[in-house]
Amino acid sequence: MGLFSSIMEKLGFGAKSAQAATPPPAAVPNAPSTPAAAPSPVAMSAVDVVGKLEGLAAKNSQKLNWKSSIVDLLKLLGLDSSLTARKELATELGCPADKMGDSAQMNMWLHKTVLKKLADNGGNIPKELLS
Repeated sequence: MGLFSSIMEKLGFGAKSAQAATPPPAAVPNAPSTPAAAPSPVAMSAVDVVGKLEGLAAKNSQKLNWKSSIVDLLKLLGLDSSLTARKELATELGCPADKMGDSAQMNMWLHKTVLKKLADNGGNIPKELLS
């Protein structure tokens, strides 16, 4: 499991509803066969990323600026924020090679990319944080 998967897990992405996790009823032996109904699509619910992060920030003794810092975002989620971990995350997300050599540029790219990917997966990221 990559670091981005850990970020999504910490924020509650992929949590299945009880209905989606319910197995289909067992087939009755010797019952007349009828076509099975197509499963109804399960709507992807938005994850309140901002609410979760602000809640974590309010409880944290450190003043962490998750809205602009990838290091603070990772710290707030209780994840490894070391340069090594950030480089692994940048590699995982496809950071351009020219940004990988400069940690400040890599961090800025990484922060925007993580927020964009969270939004792409149903997270409620405000537009001002994505630009």
